[in-house]
Amino acid sequence: MDKNISILPIGTYLSKWGEGPIFWQGKLFYVDIEGHSLIQLNPDTGEERVWKMGERIGTVVPTMSDQFICAGDSGIYSFDPKSGEKKNLADPESGKRQENRFNDGKCDPRGRFWAGTISTVKKTGDANLYRLGLDGSLSLVLSSVTNSNGICWNADATIMYYIDTPTKQIVAYRFNNDDGTISQPSLVVDFNRWELTGSPDGMTIDAEGMLWVAMCHGGAVIRINSETGEILQKINFPCLETTACWFGGQSLDRLFVTTGIHNSLNELNAGRIFVVDGLRTNGLPTIPFKGRF
Repeated sequence: MDKNISILPIGTYLSKWGEGPIFWQGKLFYVDIEGHSLIQLNPDTGEERVWKMGERIGTVVPTMSDQFICAGDSGIYSFDPKSGEKKNLADPESGKRQENRFNDGKCDPRGRFWAGTISTVKKTGDANLYRLGLDGSLSLVLSSVTNSNGICWNADATIMYYIDTPTKQIVAYRFNNDDGTISQPSLVVDFNRWELTGSPDGMTIDAEGMLWVAMCHGGAVIRINSETGEILQKINFPCLETTACWFGGQSLDRLFVTTGIHNSLNELNAGRIFVVDGLRTNGLPTIPFKGRF
């Protein structure tokens, strides 16, 4: 690994299963799925704030106001951090409450919110990917998913990249930013071809169009050429459960990585947020949800 790269844990909060980092208005926000919490961290001061959500929370995105859009056990809902009020916006899989929950999600370049579900009992093809439109309506985009995970878009909003973790693949879809539809899927990379430990989990993209993927159970984040599928870089971490990554900082040149606690290993700093500096690349700005709610 490049000797100019540094990897350090920051903050004091210890996640049971950290996920979904985003950088917004100078602060990092992420979730602790199994700890039922939303966390805010100021990377410069170390100041933290934790909101208990009363359920597993899979992802969070900011809005144009001071509220957030979240997705978890009870579907998709808004959250007001000042009052603590939660307002349900959509719950398409309420009938599968014991077997499914919402997992990862992000906003597309137009500000629509995309979030997918996971079969917690690992029932193949029983989960889905949804889109919450600017008018507040919910659309089913992809079905027959098992563990909807990393999702991101390129800078010119023409391609959406997507991971259904058990497939161990990243798929690229042609993306229509006007109406939020996808078409013409193509395979970017098949991790089954590589001798890598772990499975692709959370994902982001840098300003050069290269993909950054956290390898769950693999203790690493890898950088992938989105056109050729070539692995360009691998960053190893001191704990196995590397779950998601996102660029932040004033210049969007710091990579924040969430982790979880392994069910049988006692690892130093597992569950902490890590920050990677010295990568010499930049991410894209976080897009907030711009719709009605």
